[in-house]
Amino acid sequence: MPSPELISDSTLLAGIALVLALIAIAWRRDLRMAMVRLILVMGAGIAGLLLLDRFGAAIEQETLIVVLREVGLLIVAIGIARITLMFLFEGLLARFGVPHILDDVLTVLTLIVFVLYRMNVAGVNLTSIITTSAIISGVIAFSLQESLGNLWGGIALQLDNTCRIGDWIRVDKVTGKIVGIRWRYVAIATNEDETILLPNSALIKQNVTVLGRRGDLYVPWRRKIEFTVAYDVPPSRVIAVVCDALERAEIRHVARTPEPVVHCLSFDASAIRYVTFFWIEDPAFDEWAESQARIHVYAALARHGMEIPLPKHQVVMTPPRDHAVEREETLATREEMLGRLELLSVLTEGERRAMAAELVDCPYVAGDVIFWQGEVAESLFILARGRVDIYRSAASARPAGARARLATMEAPAHFGEMGLLTGQARTATAVALDEVLCYRLDKKGFDAIVVARPELAEALSKVLATRQAANDATLQSLDAEARARHASNRADEILRRIQSFFGLEP
Repeated sequence: MPSPELISDSTLLAGIALVLALIAIAWRRDLRMAMVRLILVMGAGIAGLLLLDRFGAAIEQETLIVVLREVGLLIVAIGIARITLMFLFEGLLARFGVPHILDDVLTVLTLIVFVLYRMNVAGVNLTSIITTSAIISGVIAFSLQESLGNLWGGIALQLDNTCRIGDWIRVDKVTGKIVGIRWRYVAIATNEDETILLPNSALIKQNVTVLGRRGDLYVPWRRKIEFTVAYDVPPSRVIAVVCDALERAEIRHVARTPEPVVHCLSFDASAIRYVTFFWIEDPAFDEWAESQARIHVYAALARHGMEIPLPKHQVVMTPPRDHAVEREETLATREEMLGRLELLSVLTEGERRAMAAELVDCPYVAGDVIFWQGEVAESLFILARGRVDIYRSAASARPAGARARLATMEAPAHFGEMGLLTGQARTATAVALDEVLCYRLDKKGFDAIVVARPELAEALSKVLATRQAANDATLQSLDAEARARHASNRADEILRRIQSFFGLEP
């Protein structure tokens, strides 16, 4: 029969554990269900002891009474131990990142000590048991060597910080994020929405690669993509174009530093193979980041007319094309686009057609920086498809820090005209907002038109002054009247700069 002192002590300890459980629930609502279950377990043990105290006299076998008493005490002990340790590790010590495996180990050790204590109280000679059961102990230890290896492996992993919860690792063919380290296994969540459980003992024995970490310092993770370009383009030009495109691009989860690099990898049968290295901040987005990098590389190559060739052994049968017809259709489309722009409305039909022949196709993708504020420029961009954001910042550093958006331009539109007409450095930054097609007009394509008809300079200067006044008004919140005065004052200045740039007589 359980003595009144034993029941009183058990109830007192259970009451203390109940208070700790309520405090833990108040701290962390996510522990509510676990604490409620443990309170019920502990209550069941106390209820069992009370029932045994009241009705135990009806049981004739003394051994059965002892067994029932010890089972009730063990249930109470399990509840008290788990509540106390959860209060410590999930409550008081949660912010210190104490390894969860210590919670498991301490739970097991606490219960082992409790069982040994109760056996000693019951009069069991522990010394004789240990002495006479050496063979049995050896058999048990041999059968549990895998479990013990997992236990010590888990302890070693957390105590020496080899792997931490939140680390991304690669083990054999498994790559994922560590979401849990328990006494038997390490749980790894992969990008395929799978959770893989690796035994601690196996993890200790295998080569483990920790991604995005150098010692104790977390760093961006290097990724690479390969592409090919035809032999008729010099490798130095390909490297410069792709490097510049990736440095300009604003891709989420891709680190700004280190900057992307491109290497000439090999000379294949039908093309030169290149490899691009870039760094990502979160391995969870590795496939997405690689896809975006490929998109930007493809767009950069297309903008500069660099072919990604088909394999030489592939035969492509296409109907013959009439290049003269295609060119006429292209010129007609460009000419129609030029006629819709206010800046170029003063041109004659012949001048627009001549200008259309000088345009160069420039496709961009979302996030591509078309030009940076402060860059030297002698070209105008005509927006034929898509949208472009225009920004201005206090400094021309790349990438721009705090910057104000002047406008979002939608096709048809034009921007960068100051570079074409005056040679002035870019006064703003242009960033593609989505899939964009621009026509680029360089100075040499516009030079003959302005020189042949100098009066164009005055008309163009007024359009430029009006647009610049609108941009300044956006930054300075000027009203319409102040904007008009500002435009009038700047028109004469811009006219002089156009005449000087193209060598026209005032």
